[in-house]
Amino acid sequence: MDIDVWAWAAFGVFVVAMLAVDLVAFGRRGEVVTIRMAVTWSIIWSALGLAFAGFMWIWQGGTPAAEYLTGFLIEKSLSIDNLFVFALILGYFAVPPESQKRVIFWGIVGAVVLRGAFIAVGATLLEAFSFTIYVFGAFLILTGIRMARTPEVEIDPEKNVVLAVFRKVLPVIPRFEGDRLTIRENGKRYATPLFAALVLIAAFDLVFAVDSIPAIFAVTNETFIVYAANAFSLLGLGALYFVLAGLIDRFKYLPYGLAVVLVFVGLKMVLVDVVHIPSWISLVVIVVTLTVAIVVSLKASEPPDEPPGADTGLLDPLLPEDARS
Repeated sequence: MDIDVWAWAAFGVFVVAMLAVDLVAFGRRGEVVTIRMAVTWSIIWSALGLAFAGFMWIWQGGTPAAEYLTGFLIEKSLSIDNLFVFALILGYFAVPPESQKRVIFWGIVGAVVLRGAFIAVGATLLEAFSFTIYVFGAFLILTGIRMARTPEVEIDPEKNVVLAVFRKVLPVIPRFEGDRLTIRENGKRYATPLFAALVLIAAFDLVFAVDSIPAIFAVTNETFIVYAANAFSLLGLGALYFVLAGLIDRFKYLPYGLAVVLVFVGLKMVLVDVVHIPSWISLVVIVVTLTVAIVVSLKASEPPDEPPGADTGLLDPLLPEDARS
């Protein structure tokens, strides 16, 4: 793909504009996000991300469109782990519901910037050192195996190095001051728990990018597609959080599906000189794997049906009184 500078600039302006729309439209400042609002915007952002595949088809052809769509689905699926971490961090700092959206939004803005830098570094390494693709592939295989063995994400914010360094640079007060990130008291600047939560969310998103960026490079080496898939997967992540915040535990088999995907794309990287897997086959494998994982998870989380004649704790009014006793 030969992407002109103007196309990169136009896409950058588009992403900034969409982030502005997300900030303004998806809940006003200080407003508690409702489930209806979250579902509506989550559908809008997901539809926009999928529609971009059609734009890529018209602009660059079928193969780049398939590569973008595959990368978008990988990044969107891996973002579920981000949401789980978001929930743990917001719960740890007891962030009020009306302030949660602001923390997540600015965390996503930081992720868009940091992942852009991450992608630039990854693309440079792949271009300069051909063996990097094998390193990325081996890393993804090991990550997939680790995820399958320990699917639960465990974090302890109190022991996090980033939070410890942040507290040394800017002491954190134990109370919130509305939506303010910092306050000045007695001539000294302090951070609020809102700021600490924001820093921790951005830090963990960077950690997750270590998995997700190599994964999409297994699908395509086109930097524009890699960044576009990441940008669209992050747009609407805040809305998706409020949709799934109370349902994350129901997707207990999704990590296993993600583990299979990571191992698959890792093998695709390692075996790049031995076998060529077309983009559409990668897309089918990933869609089928994630769909099975989600369906099985939802099926397993359904409450069991009451067997016929089960004791419900209620007396049958049709039985005679002596039989009821």
